[in-house]
Parts: sequence; C-alpha cells; structure tokens
Amino acid sequence: MTLTIAAMPAYNESNSIANIILECRKYVDEVVVVDDGSSDNTADIAESLGAYVVRHETNKGYGAALKNCFETARKLDAYAMVIIDSDGQHDPFEIPKLLEPLNNGFDLVIGSRFVNGNGKNVPLYRKFGMRILDIATIMAGGIHVTDSQSGFRAYGKKAIECININGVDMSAGSEILLQAQDHRLKHTEVEIHCRYDVDDCSSQSPFLHGSKVLLRLLRDMEYRKPLYYFTVPGMLLGAIGIFMGLKFIQVFYLGGSLSFGPTLLMILLTIVGMFMAFTGIILHAVSRMIFELKRYSY
Repeated sequence: MTLTIAAMPAYNESNSIANIILECRKYVDEVVVVDDGSSDNTADIAESLGAYVVRHETNKGYGAALKNCFETARKLDAYAMVIIDSDGQHDPFEIPKLLEPLNNGFDLVIGSRFVNGNGKNVPLYRKFGMRILDIATIMAGGIHVTDSQSGFRAYGKKAIECININGVDMSAGSEILLQAQDHRLKHTEVEIHCRYDVDDCSSQSPFLHGSKVLLRLLRDMEYRKPLYYFTVPGMLLGAIGIFMGLKFIQVFYLGGSLSFGPTLLMILLTIVGMFMAFTGIILHAVSRMIFELKRYSY
C-alpha cells in the first residue's frame, strides 16, 4: 500500500482550514495538520474533519511545524507527501500536478510561481526579494530553482526519509533545498499559482521574513561555502593591499616619502586578506570532508 498525504502547518487558520482539508482529501489518502499553538479552534476543526492533527502547545514557528510534517510522514510510512499552505494561498486542485513527477523518478517537486514565464500576479517587491533569496540559496549550496521560497512542494519516499529540518523559522524552505543538494535528490519544478488576497494571519511581513531567511543563508554559506565567505573577500582585500604597496613603492622610487597611516593600512589589508584567503581554503577542505562523511553515512 502506498500512502499519499497532504501536510500543512497551521496557525489560527479556522477560517480556511476546513475548505483546504476537504479539497486536499480529493487527491490524497490522508491529511496531516500541524497546529502550531493556535489560539482559535483550528485544531478542533481539523480533528472533526478526520485529519491527523499534531498539536504544539505554543507557537514554535514554521520550521518546527514543517519538521513535524516530515516526522509524521515517516511515522505513517508515507510514500509521498505534499506540503501546502493552510491559509488558501495554494490551490489543492494543483496537487496532482506536483505528485505526478514523483512517479517518474523525482524525489522533490517544487511548485514554482515563476517557471514558464509565470508570476505576473506576484507583487514586484516580492519578486525582487525572492530573486535575492534564490541567488543566496544557490550560493549557499542549494539546488538551482526559480522559486526557492515556494511552500507548495511534493516529496517522495527518499526525500521524506533523509530530510531533517533544524531551523524553526521561515528559513526552513531554503534549508530543505540545501539538504536536497547534499543528498543529491532528483528535483524538478511545475507551474503553480498563488493567491495574495487571502488573510494570512500566520505570516510575518515579507521584509522581516526575507531578512531572516537571508541571514540564515549567509550563516549557512559560512559553513558550506567558505571560499565565497572568506577566500573571495580575502583575495579582494589582499589585492587592494598589494596595489597600494606597488603605488607606495613607485612614490618612494620617485623620491617621495611614505605616510605612516596609509602604509600601516596597506600592511593590514595585505595580512588580513591573505589570512582570510587561506582560512577559506582550509575551511573548504574541512567542510568537503564533513559533507562526504555525512553522505556515506546515509
């Protein structure tokens, strides 16, 4: 028996949760609702409709709720899992579109708002912020996708088993893409549509959300891509220091004098730049070794 589930983090979604559950039921075998400490009757509504409900006593964050989605999928021995928002932004009618590629050998299917020239209804400020996060996700070591922040995704058996979320906030979506690259999950994207006229009481402001995700990606980059984080800036600083040194030598050769301040700055830039560059190279070797050990352990 192959169990297919639709799982959704929910926080104070009593106005929309019933409709989403009923619509999802048309396309999956089981609906899982992770109630993230709602102060309304979201969990009670979900239970009354027969959903598998996981309750948080307090609001722990999107990442923590998403972590429970994966844990529940493993507990139920699910063959496939679709993650969908509980606020009505995503259309359950598009669930089969996400599930289909799993039957063709893909481990992860991302519902993209921008693939195939889509995304005309996405606000411009959101497009700009999402593009920055897409680039940051790729630089941190994630897979190349057009919509790294999409919450509408489908996961096959292999992805369900190997993805283990550590973050508790909205950066969990990018964290999954980093792990997907680590585990070499086969992925694809399908076109989806998203509503922005729903009352999403569980969401942070897009600016705050984007800032937190970007900071988390920069921290991941420090660990995963030390060449970007240390070596490249170090080489830039070192190059500036060397250039200043050459100019100072030229001035001295032509009979000029050297100022203490600029000379000291040149020395500092050169030393710090070289130190950062070599630090990045060493950390890169260490991080590659750690990733290889993790990969062989699975």
